[in-house]
Amino acid sequence: MPHKIYNFALISLAVIAAPAAAKKKAIAPDAFAATAPALPPAPEANGAIFQNAGYAPLTSGTKAAMVGDILTIVLVERMAASKSNSATTGRSGEIGLTPPVTGPLSLFAPSDINISGDQSFKGKGETAQSNNLTGEISVTIAEVRANGVMLVKGEKLITLNRGDETVQFSGLVRTTDIGADNRIASTRVADAHIRYTGKGEIARASKQGWLQKFFSIISPF
Repeated sequence: MPHKIYNFALISLAVIAAPAAAKKKAIAPDAFAATAPALPPAPEANGAIFQNAGYAPLTSGTKAAMVGDILTIVLVERMAASKSNSATTGRSGEIGLTPPVTGPLSLFAPSDINISGDQSFKGKGETAQSNNLTGEISVTIAEVRANGVMLVKGEKLITLNRGDETVQFSGLVRTTDIGADNRIASTRVADAHIRYTGKGEIARASKQGWLQKFFSIISPF
């Protein structure tokens, strides 16, 4: 019997650790790494003074437009959601029969065959959630697609005296949405992936311990 309990505990702990391991494997270590600029192509031996390689029009100014260029993402994420519902139902019924005073059924009193029923239900549910993230993070252009849309990605690592903070960002931006100072709001980024995580004693204090997680899973309450 003790061996069965021990095996059950190991299986439960494996179930607890499996989702965390899956999340770590889902994100590659260099998924948000900075991208180095591409090497300029070798000049063509065509005898021309003007070469198209690396050309940027004067109208674009100093906007980031090539692989490896840096631009700043202004994080202005504000999300709020709420939902509520309620339901009330009720039903009642009653049946009463008066037995005859003569014959075999005269043995029953009127109260012996009186039937009644009542049913009611009332339910209510509410949920609310809000998130707010502000700040800035500089990223690099990782890819310039044929339609001009650019894939950007980057991360910021901050080490404090009580732990480490990591901000990771990736998404798709348009050149027209980039300001003259190479800044763009995160709300203008398509397919944005924002990860804000922390490690250290402050982060550990806000999480359940492994033994408490185990008992939370097997608890019937």
